[in-house]
Amino acid sequence: MKFLSIVILLFVSGGMYAQDIRGRVVEIENGKKIGLPGANVYWSGTTEGGVTDADGCFKIKWNKSGRLVASFIGYRPDTVWVAYMDKQVEIELLSGEMLDEVEVLTRGNTTIMSTRGPLIEQVITGEELCKAACCNLGESFTTNASVDVAYADAVTGAKQIQLLGLTGKYVQMMTENMPNFRGISALYGLNYVPGPWMSAISVSKGAGSVINGYEAIAGQISVDYKKPTTSEKIFFNLYGNSEGMVEFNMNTGIRLNDKWSTALLAHGDWLKEAHDGNRDGFLDMPKTTQYNLMNRWQYKTEAWFLQFGGKCLDESRLGGQKGFQKEMRNQYGGEALYGIGIDSRRYEGFLKLGYLMPQYENTSMALLVNYTDHDLDSYYGARDYNARQRTLFANYIFQSIFGNNENQKYSAGVTFNFDRYDESFNDYWPTLGQKTETVNFDREERVGGAFFQYTGSFWEKFTLMAGLRYDYHNIFGGFFTPRLHLAYAPDDFTMLKLSAGRGARVANILADNGYLLASSRLVYVNDKLLVDHPEELERLNMEKAWNFGVQLNRKFLIFDRMLNINLDYYRTDFSSQVIVDNETQAGKVHFYNLDGESYSNCYQVEAKYELIPRLDVLGAFRYNDVKITMGDRLLRAPLQSRYKGLLNLSYYTNMKKWQFDFTTQFNGSGRIPVSPDESGSVAEHFDSFRIMNAQISKFFRKWSIYAGCENIGDFTQKHPILASDQPWGPAFDASKIWGPVHGRKFYIGLRFGLDRE
Repeated sequence: MKFLSIVILLFVSGGMYAQDIRGRVVEIENGKKIGLPGANVYWSGTTEGGVTDADGCFKIKWNKSGRLVASFIGYRPDTVWVAYMDKQVEIELLSGEMLDEVEVLTRGNTTIMSTRGPLIEQVITGEELCKAACCNLGESFTTNASVDVAYADAVTGAKQIQLLGLTGKYVQMMTENMPNFRGISALYGLNYVPGPWMSAISVSKGAGSVINGYEAIAGQISVDYKKPTTSEKIFFNLYGNSEGMVEFNMNTGIRLNDKWSTALLAHGDWLKEAHDGNRDGFLDMPKTTQYNLMNRWQYKTEAWFLQFGGKCLDESRLGGQKGFQKEMRNQYGGEALYGIGIDSRRYEGFLKLGYLMPQYENTSMALLVNYTDHDLDSYYGARDYNARQRTLFANYIFQSIFGNNENQKYSAGVTFNFDRYDESFNDYWPTLGQKTETVNFDREERVGGAFFQYTGSFWEKFTLMAGLRYDYHNIFGGFFTPRLHLAYAPDDFTMLKLSAGRGARVANILADNGYLLASSRLVYVNDKLLVDHPEELERLNMEKAWNFGVQLNRKFLIFDRMLNINLDYYRTDFSSQVIVDNETQAGKVHFYNLDGESYSNCYQVEAKYELIPRLDVLGAFRYNDVKITMGDRLLRAPLQSRYKGLLNLSYYTNMKKWQFDFTTQFNGSGRIPVSPDESGSVAEHFDSFRIMNAQISKFFRKWSIYAGCENIGDFTQKHPILASDQPWGPAFDASKIWGPVHGRKFYIGLRFGLDRE
């Protein structure tokens, strides 16, 4: 009897450990089974479930319910019976109602939060980008709760990203995992990537992977361009708005044979009309012309993967007072018109070579190379700032596993980065009405580094990623960059992630802060006039900071639809920073090393739910606590809203003939930088405000029409330019921007795409 009792006990206790069920959710496309990423899989009548990965695969523990439900937006849900002994399940979903002679268009998750890898990141898909006009990268975050994009000043059209309460210079910008838009392209790089060229945008908060370099402090944003093998056979986009801007985009992908393919991408935009909505005598937006061309090639076999290509850009901006012409550039003071001109010519070349080693399973190596040559000719009134930057980036990566365990991986490699800067600058004395002598800031920066990163998965619930890199800078010496990421999934509906890491960057005071030149402020470094003491630049330290973050992702099954909630918190602590101080003394902007505290605390909650069939609702709220020591005062970061709320509604009709998108942003109040000499004479705070955007899209088989309105409420910042009637005087300043510069704008566009069979 005792033996029988033990057998029964073992049998019962064995049943307590649920059988793992593996499966895949697929659709049939051209006779082939294609995995559906982001599909919901759960046991009927329970909250036990999960989401499929990029290949449509999932793993779930068996439940006595036995009825496994798979659902995906735009597809008919399906339920299958799963027995305890089943180990593999395949569920095929049908799109829409599969009506005869009707092509049913479908939609999946357009913004995907990574719940499997250890990094805290989300992917903005091409379909999400189509919810707005999205003329370029700078206009791609309208519906994103984490990233803010605002104008840097009131005259140049330059835009700045804000992430975790920090400006874009602390965000590592990349194109296909290669650092880009650094140095003199930092301010205008967001305009260099046309929206229709992008297939996806990856946003990673906090410390990223050491593989991509050391420069990520607030996070990383990587753009993926359309690929030769996956882009449309031919696609074009025509766009026009009520301000007179016209834009054209085109791309085509050509498969030459089974191994070779190529793609050509072209872009042009033109804004020739002069707009002065607030009637201050200055153009609200500069007149612009941009031509952008890219050609890329791809070669692929079972073991080798090669991509290479080139890109060239030519852009001109002309702004300032109405009536100003380029020929007036050297006229200044008195009755002369104030003008701003920015001409950019940029050339890029890249190579990506990968090799899967057939003799070693799960082992590969890759070489990434990127070269840019950027020439900038600009003037701000009487000031001239000319620069040329040549950059070479190379990264060799080797990836493999420890032993035969696929859950224990590592990456190792070496990196080299070369920057050659040729900068020249002269200042302008508004009280004397004359220019200073031109000074040159020429330098070379060479950085060599090596890295190692380990990624391990344990107990199917816990993932650890730990990385360390060492870099040696020819000017600032050697430094280490450690980074750690932890992910814990107690069940298929919950994911907890933690991150910690260090980032560093070299400050380029003129390139990073060119918008401050749109004022009469003289430039000082360490309390000395820059044009008289250029050697003071060498005394500015490298910027370094620690970032710590935590994110909780929780899914709830409500009425057979998934409610997705994200909570996150990040803190950034600067141990070394170059302070940009334009409020200690009137008429001056000071650059100096941090002496005190500088930190950012960022709290955010975000929820997404399909309220009724085909109506997606996204709501988010973020609070920023950012403070910087300027002089001997710890001040809240200027020109930044303390909080932001976002509400996005997206609805499409059955069979997706129409789509309606509406977004409203609630921006809180903030502080305006004011020097003690100006206190009481100008506003020191701005009030909260709201911005609303809407778009309607009509879809046909091969093409679509979209129309919309930005800034529906026509809200603009009053008096964005201080002393606009005296641009050559000491009080002129166009850099204190906290709100929209232009008002309500209508637009219409046409998209045509011939997809691959």
